[in-house]
Amino acid sequence: MLNKFAVLGFALVTIGASGSAIAQGRPNPATPPSTEVVAEGKTWTAPFGGNFTAGFGFFTDYSYRGISQTQRQIAVQVGVGYETPTVSEAVPLSAYISGWGSNVYFPNTGTVAEIDLLAGFKLKTLQDKLTFDLGYIRYNYLGAPSNLFYDFNEFGLVAGYDFGPAQLSAAIRYSPNFYANSGIAWYKWAQIAVPLPFIKINEDIAFKLYGTIGNQYVERFANYGIPSDNYWDWQLGLVVSVYGFDVSAAYTDTNVDIAGCANTLNCQGRVIFGISKAF
Repeated sequence: MLNKFAVLGFALVTIGASGSAIAQGRPNPATPPSTEVVAEGKTWTAPFGGNFTAGFGFFTDYSYRGISQTQRQIAVQVGVGYETPTVSEAVPLSAYISGWGSNVYFPNTGTVAEIDLLAGFKLKTLQDKLTFDLGYIRYNYLGAPSNLFYDFNEFGLVAGYDFGPAQLSAAIRYSPNFYANSGIAWYKWAQIAVPLPFIKINEDIAFKLYGTIGNQYVERFANYGIPSDNYWDWQLGLVVSVYGFDVSAAYTDTNVDIAGCANTLNCQGRVIFGISKAF
């Protein structure tokens, strides 16, 4: 089977689920922190009482769970979504559908972009401080030959709580047959985001620190292109919201060495800069 890193130099940093820059693969909570797809609080009225969301971003790399998907080159990402109204005040449950896309660079494969389709349910309670997101993601790689089996499905549960001084989130994701026909995969992830309100410039500028850590398990890891059945990734970043734009800098790394990443730098530590906007 084709080695993912040798042929693709695979990796990710995203606009994620919320149109912001902190991500761990769907696109992933502030996202700055994750891929769940477009920005919270940035909505406009849609049919049937729901809301539309949208966002775009420009980044110096697209890192998927610590591994570069663009050979450490520029990524342009967009996301759109629709969320229904909640069932009732007593049952604060809503449904959503969304799409997310980014350019990718997998040499010698013809692959030009990743397009993800998402659907799921959100539950917000305790004055929206406690949230749950049960969702499905379909990953599609445009231009990739079908015999490489790049496309795959993933299911996940994300939970978060806003303590005020800090927001904590955690997620678990499962794929019955992961990227490149690599079998069962599990991804576990946790994040803390800390607003910095004491840094005062004006009301249109705000600062936030965040850190994430994740572990990716892959059954047929040789197909995926990693040296063992699991690896760790982590990220530490700063997001500055400036007049409606999020400007970010994030240090991203994994415990996969150069030899274990097909003798590339795609798994090595780097700082990823980005600017994104949610509508």
